[in-house]
Amino acid sequence: MADQMQNQANELRYVSTRGTAPVLGFEDVMLAGLARDGGLYLPDVWPRFTPADIQAMSGLSYAQTACRVMEPFVGSDIAREEFAEIVEAAYATFSHSAVTPLVELGSGQWLLELFHGPTLAFKDVAMQLLGRLMDRTLKRRGGRATIVGATSGDTGGAAIEAFAGRESVDIFILHPHGRVSDVQRRQMTTARADNVHNIAIKGTFDDCQALLKALFNDLEQRDRLSLAGVNSINWARIMAQTVYYFVSAAALGAPERPVRFCVPTGNFGDVFAGYAASRMGLPIDRLVIATNVNDILVRTLKSGRYEPNAVVATSSPSMDIQVSSNFERLIFEAAGRDSVRVCQLMDDLAGQGSFTLSENELAFLRSAFAAEAVDEEQVERTIREVARETGYVCDPHTAVGIAAARRQHTTRIPVVTLATAHPAKFPDAVEAATGKRPDVPSRLEEKLGADERFEIIDNDYDALVAFIEARARVVAEPRA
Repeated sequence: MADQMQNQANELRYVSTRGTAPVLGFEDVMLAGLARDGGLYLPDVWPRFTPADIQAMSGLSYAQTACRVMEPFVGSDIAREEFAEIVEAAYATFSHSAVTPLVELGSGQWLLELFHGPTLAFKDVAMQLLGRLMDRTLKRRGGRATIVGATSGDTGGAAIEAFAGRESVDIFILHPHGRVSDVQRRQMTTARADNVHNIAIKGTFDDCQALLKALFNDLEQRDRLSLAGVNSINWARIMAQTVYYFVSAAALGAPERPVRFCVPTGNFGDVFAGYAASRMGLPIDRLVIATNVNDILVRTLKSGRYEPNAVVATSSPSMDIQVSSNFERLIFEAAGRDSVRVCQLMDDLAGQGSFTLSENELAFLRSAFAAEAVDEEQVERTIREVARETGYVCDPHTAVGIAAARRQHTTRIPVVTLATAHPAKFPDAVEAATGKRPDVPSRLEEKLGADERFEIIDNDYDALVAFIEARARVVAEPRA
């Protein structure tokens, strides 16, 4: 198996969903983030694991499985032994020996706890690896990078934790002012490292994301600042997230037994990682998209029309998104990897504010995905009922997933809900539902009383560029 997968890895390259950006290898894709034509990178072919390969993952450590799953994507860019050392170091930062443990919630109902990393959110699973991989590549090349990211809550804290103090990068994180929880904000704004810059944008997460895309699409600024991205538009993030699908499915009997996954979803990266795992041979019965009242993906799966509405603030702020960037990757797949078609749909979205999928494209989506929207009353009720019935306390994002999973319950197939954040990150919502504030882990407690440091900026592209230019330590000459 290893030799076969290594041969695939050596041949694997990355292509943009929009078809005109350079075809790149793993390291260049990791540093690029967004493709230069505005698209998102994907492997040119999906590596495949046989049932015997998947069966052999049962009983391995998380890091061992991670190496097997990710090696085809990394290829010859990083030596196997060095990659294994980086992976081991990344997951040594997690407080649970299993890294992403499974917890049985009821008959056929499971939770996959993804919040045992340094910032108590699923973003750590990818970010702890990405920080080490980027730092290693930049040092090897003698380069520096300016990392710019947008967060609806958890990505920012995870990115700052992974990159703070690293000499090869400066990191600028945009968050929507007043629209993340106090805990999420403090996990970002209490960082003391000189290379960390927090920016509160007067607007929504979609506004932050639009500014980020504009910055990366401004190729002159992109080159001058040596921009690198760590949002889930970065393929390396998706790659790392495929691993826990394999780990949990193997623990529940895959490949002989298929598994259904229910994924709290905002920017579509986490659930797309599940799709990637299925393309790699993992027997996934169905991927359930669980959303709060910002239900654009539910509406799209029902009607085929992708049309953002105004963002509604909820108790699950990481999902308060109407423009799910990673959905473009799935459209590329649904359109038979036709980049011209993807460009047409993205132009429709930019020009008309919506696009409509063809019948074949919609059928493709429905064959792999289901979708459920959960309102605020249901979120609070789910947190309360789960605590009363099982003693398990969950955060609002996980509650969205559990409520959706209960609607999608099947007696034949285990349903795994991704528990994306520790309840202590959302104490007000948990207390409102249960009457009791969740216990605060020691690694979070020190953040809550520390001084904050961030700048509030208008939702204005020029203001953002000026802020970054004044603080970034690298300014390169524009490419010819």
